Amino acid sequence: MTGTVPTSIYAAKPWLGRLSEAQRAPLQPRATVLHAFRDSVARTPDHPAVAYFDGRLSYRETDALSDSVAGHLAAEGIGQGDRVAIMLQNSPHFVLALLGAWKAGAVVVPLNPMYKSGEVGHVLRDAEVSALICSDRAWDSYLRETAADSPVRTALTACERDLQTRNDERVLAFERLEQAADAADLLAVARKGFAAPEGRELAAADVALISYTSGTSGTPKGAMNAHGNIMVNAERQRTGHPIAEGAGYFALAPLFHITGMVCELAACFANAGTLVLAYRFHPGVVLDAFIEHRPAYTVGPSTAFMALAATPGATPDHFSSFQVISSGGAPVPPALVEKFRAGFGPYIRNGYGLTECTAPCAAVPPEHEAPVDPVSGTLSVGVPGPDTVVRIVDEKGEDVPFGEQGEIAVRGPQVVSGYWRLPEATEAAFPDGELRTGDIGFMDSDGWLYVVDRKKDMINASGFKVWPREVEDVLYTHPAVREAAVVGIPDAYRGESVKAYVSLRPGASLEPGELSAYCKERLAAYKYPREVEILPELPKTASGKILRRELRSPH
Repeated sequence: MTGTVPTSIYAAKPWLGRLSEAQRAPLQPRATVLHAFRDSVARTPDHPAVAYFDGRLSYRETDALSDSVAGHLAAEGIGQGDRVAIMLQNSPHFVLALLGAWKAGAVVVPLNPMYKSGEVGHVLRDAEVSALICSDRAWDSYLRETAADSPVRTALTACERDLQTRNDERVLAFERLEQAADAADLLAVARKGFAAPEGRELAAADVALISYTSGTSGTPKGAMNAHGNIMVNAERQRTGHPIAEGAGYFALAPLFHITGMVCELAACFANAGTLVLAYRFHPGVVLDAFIEHRPAYTVGPSTAFMALAATPGATPDHFSSFQVISSGGAPVPPALVEKFRAGFGPYIRNGYGLTECTAPCAAVPPEHEAPVDPVSGTLSVGVPGPDTVVRIVDEKGEDVPFGEQGEIAVRGPQVVSGYWRLPEATEAAFPDGELRTGDIGFMDSDGWLYVVDRKKDMINASGFKVWPREVEDVLYTHPAVREAAVVGIPDAYRGESVKAYVSLRPGASLEPGELSAYCKERLAAYKYPREVEILPELPKTASGKILRRELRSPH
């Protein structure tokens, strides 16, 4: 942990009383995901490491195939510390590419498959990427030209219909293309039987990922997640949840996102589990996979659980195998947690984290349920771990008392060292190694953390502060509302006024004025939305965060 906060009231860690003995115990994580993965290969070589529709890859097979990918990359000139970008959906190809790149000693740059050419080009140039691994369709349609204007010198492509035979047209509605002459086929390379290069052992301090922030505000920056950052949080996931070794981990979050990378892939391999993949999120496909694979754990954004709950035919049996369901990446309204439990059984465990702290820095322990703040109605996102200090600070970076709002600051072994080649941004965001999140929240005297909203999303209506989250939580209590987002819009009289965007549950019918009146009954006069617009879907990032800035942009 960089630096100390000896005078902070938060340094006493009041949250320790909420943690079990196992959760408070010192960690002894493996240095890297590769070390943890190889331990699992040695213990359970024939256990499935990956399940993909009806396809399976054992730990032994996954190890051999990724060795060959590493050997190919090394033969192509990829050296220690070179950057390899991976732009794939949740398929075994992603796993082989990731492990193969790390075995070659490379730094992985995960890319969102929804990125357009300009977004990809920025990352390829900014990270000085040497190799690109992507789908054959993306390479053929636009990435070939994008890569030509970048440092990329070698490419591997994959058809994600491979390694399974079901070809579910709900998500796999595409055909294999003829192999491009200017790119190698990932699966063919993996089956060549190349040996992984020797002498490229990675250490905990080495950079594992350059994870570009999702860009909900501002230009994406590359957070440098070290192998040690990943394994600390993966091991906390493994030891903090009562999940048996070898259990199934369903990848509801995308693997290119830090939540999927750490809480699903890394935690799964550290526990010799089976990583269950279903290409991309489709509610019907996901529910079918729950029945087929009977996973014990998953984590995803609240929007995914809203979609699953609204899917016709969803029953408690779909969720009966889960021991732990977590939510992260977007706020969880209290009403959703209760509706989900009433309809399907499981309690969704809230959590909080950022790319810059390598996924979670707070979570609801399995032995507890998150309290709801009686004043604001906000659901707690949990408590920090024993090796983490979360403070609530004012504009000067000084503590505010328990119960008062301020910026959330995080210090711990999961916090990254900074942003890739951005020293000024690093200094601003990580003073003395402490992450200033840009999120507004508060902590009660028992150590429960509450996230109010993004600092930049606060609405100033006639001089009064309005946090969008508070209005959204009220909207979610309406039985017709499926998704909600609140933004400030220009108002000649008030400066700003509140506008709500919502999507409705299947079969629901509602007039915008009814929702405005519903909120007016439950909120102060300056808080309720003067305007409500009903949309079929709200814009989101691939990780499920609703993009308020896109909703603000027309104004």
